Amino acid sequence: MNNSFEYLDIILLAIIAGFIILRLRGILGRRTGHEKKDFGDLFGKKVTQSGSEKKVVNLSTGKLDNVAKEQFIKSAKKAYEMIITSFAEGDKKALKPLLNKKIFQNFSDEIDHRKKENLKSELTFVGVKSAEIKNFEKKDNNYTFTVNFVSEIITCKKDRNNNVIEGNPDIIKTVKDVWKFSKDMWSSNPNWYLVETQV
Repeated sequence: MNNSFEYLDIILLAIIAGFIILRLRGILGRRTGHEKKDFGDLFGKKVTQSGSEKKVVNLSTGKLDNVAKEQFIKSAKKAYEMIITSFAEGDKKALKPLLNKKIFQNFSDEIDHRKKENLKSELTFVGVKSAEIKNFEKKDNNYTFTVNFVSEIITCKKDRNNNVIEGNPDIIKTVKDVWKFSKDMWSSNPNWYLVETQV
């Protein structure tokens, strides 16, 4: 008889435990559509530390931490090189995911002009000497980084007869640029876009 009561107690406890688990799953696992998105994508990559995702910007204050700065600079250097080399090569397909509409149109027009005039742009990217975040802005859902770049390149432009008409193919040139990268943090698109360039 006692054994029967023990079995009943076990069954009742199992039912109660199952009910509690289902309730918790219903409450904790429910999505409302108002969850905050983490600022975790920098040029399409997740910032991680010790194997786990880490918020790189405090969404309430817009402040950056050191991990965010280092990761952004690392990614910005890669984007900078890719944009410069793709522009010299006239590769619009590679440029489009990295530029906003206005900048892409400007680059595209210059590429078309070179092609029309049978001009050839040659470039050897030596490397980025330095890259520093000059400014970080948070306006509504848009985050903007202003980055100072100092790079070294070898560049020249040749005419249809292969004569050098601009630059020097034998001299390393130091170039200083100020670029702005921006992203809508609530957008499902992970890409950052180059939105402004200054020399």
